[in-house]
Amino acid sequence: MRLLLVEDDPMIGESVLDLLRDEGYAVDWVKDGELADSTLDAQSYDLVLLDLGLPKRDGLAVLGRLRDRKDRTPVLIATARDALEQRVKGLDMGADDYIVKPYEIEELLARIRALIRRASGRAEPTYEYAGLRIDPITREVLADGQAITLLAKEWAILEQLLARPGVVMSRKQLEDKLYSWKDEISSNAIEVYIHGLRKKLGPHMIQNVRGVGYKVPKSAP
Repeated sequence: MRLLLVEDDPMIGESVLDLLRDEGYAVDWVKDGELADSTLDAQSYDLVLLDLGLPKRDGLAVLGRLRDRKDRTPVLIATARDALEQRVKGLDMGADDYIVKPYEIEELLARIRALIRRASGRAEPTYEYAGLRIDPITREVLADGQAITLLAKEWAILEQLLARPGVVMSRKQLEDKLYSWKDEISSNAIEVYIHGLRKKLGPHMIQNVRGVGYKVPKSAP
């Protein structure tokens, strides 16, 4: 999953960036509202963590322009404890949730997971596919009660494909979801991770559509 962090405080930004990357998210970080607006206009994300008190353009303006473009990307607003009016206005303008600064790390991660889960149309925290039980919190896949541990990038690919069964994603689309601006990408990275997933989950779990990309079958094989 690829996230956009919009935060002008360097200390908060650095710590949140490191935390989210440690959790396996690909994260881009921008520090003002104008750059946030242009970035969101050019690149798609799975979630935006949006501070409101930004230079050049405030967070509510960024949110308003995002929704004016009919962009449904989940937005999690980060606000100060005493900013009730801003929180209410943000929710009314189309934000999906908010978290109050200073926030607990566990709560931030849980809210991110919940918003991404809702955006994919799921209510339950775990789900089943092709006889496997999949846990987004631990990133484990259970087969007959046995845990199959995935690499962070293997999990990220599986999560993207399972969010839209039957939909083909190209290598470029997967790269855009798995890597941030600063990440180096080897030319065969996606193929290597797909190969690893097939070895762990079975050869029919992920199908190759020649010349187009990859998908998981709409109906479990």
